Amino acid sequence: MKTQWHLGLALLCACAVTAAHAGRSCEARPLTPQALEQGLELAQRMAQALDAEFVRSGARVVVLGRAGQDLSKYQLRWSHLGWAYKTTEGPWRVLHKLNQCGTGHGALYRQGLGEFFLDDLWRHEAVWSVPAPLLQAPLYAVLTDPARSVRLNERAYNMVAYAWGTRYQQSNQWALETLALAADPGVTTRPQAQAWLGFKGYQPSTLRLGPMTRLGASSTSAHIRFDDHPNAKRFSDRIETVTVDSVLDWMTRTGLGSAPQQLVL
Repeated sequence: MKTQWHLGLALLCACAVTAAHAGRSCEARPLTPQALEQGLELAQRMAQALDAEFVRSGARVVVLGRAGQDLSKYQLRWSHLGWAYKTTEGPWRVLHKLNQCGTGHGALYRQGLGEFFLDDLWRHEAVWSVPAPLLQAPLYAVLTDPARSVRLNERAYNMVAYAWGTRYQQSNQWALETLALAADPGVTTRPQAQAWLGFKGYQPSTLRLGPMTRLGASSTSAHIRFDDHPNAKRFSDRIETVTVDSVLDWMTRTGLGSAPQQLVL
């Protein structure tokens, strides 16, 4: 039986599967009752886990990932991340970047956990990492500031944007660059953010994509482009892009975040 929390959130999120996506198919599919139930259950359990973390450590910001697509052929488990923060009113909100379906444009969205987990997930699982204490206050200040939170957002969206380029930007890349913005007051531009990330040892994931795969993807999808990748890497089938897995690995390795924790229904 659904809890009152489920019922209330269902009313708020009945239309949560919108035309804004994080790189997944634009095919219109109705949200099934089972998917609705699972998404809300995952959101509820995630809220409970984050509240417990807040009580334990005082953390008000976490990096939160979901499994919206099957990326196992690239040895990746997670597809999309955002920044979850605890509001002064109590509930957690998620700030993340989404692609406007069918276009090469992206924008930032503030959503509740229910909306975040009702986006046609491949697996009803979540992963999160708690940024280090020294990052908590700076990140919270940036995420809750309407002007600073959008400072590094690039409207031109590319699902496989080059990790060290600025022509395009994808969802995970915005989240990572925003971490750099919060961590270093001297960072105010995307090139500066990427320089800071490189200095801190961030390493993007390398996807092995052959020429026919690249041609097929770029010719049929407005949000997939490869022309920002250096020719030497692109023509050797090495596509370097920001992934959830690489961000979590880097944060753990450098001590900028806790070891990832998973929630599986």
